[in-house]
Amino acid sequence: MFHDPWIAAFVALFIWWFSTGAILFVVRWADRIGRGKTATLAAVPMLLAGLYGFWATADQLTTGSVYHAFLAALAIWGWIELAFLTGVITGPNLHVLPVQVPAWERFIRAWGTIAYHEMLLVTVVLGMGIYAAQAENPFGFWTFALLFVARISAKLNLFLGVPKINTEFLPSALAHLPSHFRTARLNWLFPVSVTLLTAATACWLERIVTAQSLADQIGFALLAAMTALALLEHWFMVLPLPDEKLWRWMLPAPNHTTKKTTTEDAHGL
Repeated sequence: MFHDPWIAAFVALFIWWFSTGAILFVVRWADRIGRGKTATLAAVPMLLAGLYGFWATADQLTTGSVYHAFLAALAIWGWIELAFLTGVITGPNLHVLPVQVPAWERFIRAWGTIAYHEMLLVTVVLGMGIYAAQAENPFGFWTFALLFVARISAKLNLFLGVPKINTEFLPSALAHLPSHFRTARLNWLFPVSVTLLTAATACWLERIVTAQSLADQIGFALLAAMTALALLEHWFMVLPLPDEKLWRWMLPAPNHTTKKTTTEDAHGL
């Protein structure tokens, strides 16, 4: 059953929905009881399993190893995102953006809110890329690299300005983050982002057709599905669609005790 590219695409869709919901559930739960660090540490086995899975599948190109590499990349990515959302690995700037700051300062301050997290992602993606350069199974690396590029694109669009910004699921540890976003009709980067993501999706679909093995077909189907989902998430920034309903029903009620944020200047950036 899992040897069909269409099934692989459905698997990617389900895992995207379920894993996102699971991370949001843990983050919401940890935020309610003030146990962000505990939740992040408890999930370290998931990170280790992902690293081991990436290593173990790099020299095997079978349908099973492609699925395992895909899941391993998601496990690594999921732990890093959990560490960010719980406030464990973010950046040195934990302050609300002051009003009327110059554009260059706004960028530096925004970078400061996510700097450690982004540097960790860059380190991991480079390490995975070096290790997978001569590997038989590159799909674990390509999955992580795709998520990384899509995230950078999404964050830049949020910084430059989009019509719809969903901050419903942000925990109290990141209460300062929305002040660095910008609501705008559109920005110059958005058309570039959706065009490149559309082209990438088409490229993966073409690779499915021309692939020489079933394992390659499955791998490219997983990548095509994830790229299409990244494209859809970009469109959610401009279309008035209630995408938050995909996960809201499965999450515990939010903690209505808002963490106090400070507007003092963030030095050392």
